This record gives sequence, structure tokens and C-alpha cells, in this order.
Amino acid sequence: MERLQKVIAQAGMASRRKAEQLISEGKVKVNGKVVTELGMKVAASDKVEVGGIPVERERKVYYLFYKPRGVISAVSDDKNRKVVTDYFPFVEQRIFPVGRLDYDTSGLLVLTNDGEFSNLLTHPRYQIDKTYVARLNGIPQRHLLKRLADGIQLEDGKTAPAKVKELSADKRKQRALIEITIHEGRNRQVRRMFEAIGFEVQKLKRERYAFLNLNGLNAGEFRELTAHEVKQLRTLAETGSLR
Repeated sequence: MERLQKVIAQAGMASRRKAEQLISEGKVKVNGKVVTELGMKVAASDKVEVGGIPVERERKVYYLFYKPRGVISAVSDDKNRKVVTDYFPFVEQRIFPVGRLDYDTSGLLVLTNDGEFSNLLTHPRYQIDKTYVARLNGIPQRHLLKRLADGIQLEDGKTAPAKVKELSADKRKQRALIEITIHEGRNRQVRRMFEAIGFEVQKLKRERYAFLNLNGLNAGEFRELTAHEVKQLRTLAETGSLR
């Protein structure tokens, strides 16, 4: 369900403010009836008309994308850098990333044109697990990793408990691969968490988002999520469980 004025604006028929004016003036119909209530929400199945002209609504689409490093998680960039939507030249819908991955971070990113779905997955009260693999310039001892698992104080507050596991350690090169799972989405959070225990992240990749993974994809490739996967993500966000 989306607000009526938002639906009109997304269809490109008027700005959000102009759409509100049209509704107030009685120029908008929903399922054949004039509507003047600004707060009204409409479903995908509802028929909306503005001045007698049907509103053509975009089909909701959902993509899983393997973001390469050196790409902005945005639909445009004022510095003319490459953005994630550059990889979707043949997608007609106006898609945008759900959350973000840092410029120097690669991995799994979901893109959609469904604002309600995006908010569901990114709102702080919905705890969606995100799993990263970090390559560090050193080998942290277990008690330091435990600090991350318990939650560590950053400049913007203490982090929620995390799941942390050492995948490998190269004593000769003095570097380690650490897997960390968090459900928050603060700016550069994983990098800052490791910095807080004295380690620089040399390379960072998001391997999983909830139950989704990158199997079968190379950097820069994407696939459309199945209807079942979209339903599972909604259920997980709303209930905290896939059941």
C-alpha cells in the first residue's frame, strides 16, 4: 500500500505537491470514485485516474546485484563516478539500492522500485542479518573479536552484538580473513568496528544478505529475485523468522 499522491508522482504525472493539490480539488478518482483525502493509501490492484487519465504504475521489480568495488550505491553521482544503476541499462523501471555498500566495498546489494519493501528491509526495528568477509592487516586475538561480538563503542554509540568468526590467518603475511554478521546499517560500520580494535580493513565484501548469497554471479552481474524470495524477505523483516 502506498499513499495516493506518491503513486501519482511516481507515475510522472505531477510532483508530489501538485498531486496533493489535484486530490484536494477532486480531480483524482480511485476505482471510479472521487477521492479528496490526502492520506489515503492505494494497493497495486486499485485503478487510479487523474483528470480522467489512467495512472500507469510501474511493475514492482527486485534484483540481487553483485556490486564491484569502486562503484557508488546510488542512482547518480555529482562527481560522475560509476553508480550501481549503470549496470541496469535495459531495466525500464526506476530502481534504487536498498541501503548501501561503501565505494570500496563489494558484494551483495538489493535494488528495487518498491519503496515500501525498501523501508521494511532498512528500518532499524527490522533486524536483517548482513554477513561480510573482511581481510585485515593483522591477526586479531580472540579477546578482541569477542569485543566485537559483544558490541563495541563507536563515536555514534555502541554497536549491537555481532557474530564473528576467524576464517583464516596467515602468520607470515600477518593478515587474516574474518567473517562478521551484523544487522545494523551505520555508515562504514564494519570498517569502524575493526578500527576500534586496532585493525585496518584492507578488503571488504558482503557475502550474504539474510538468506541471499552471491552464488553464480560475478562482480557486476545481477539476477531478478524470485517471488518466493521477495515474500521470504518480507516475512523475515516483519516477524524475524522465515516461518
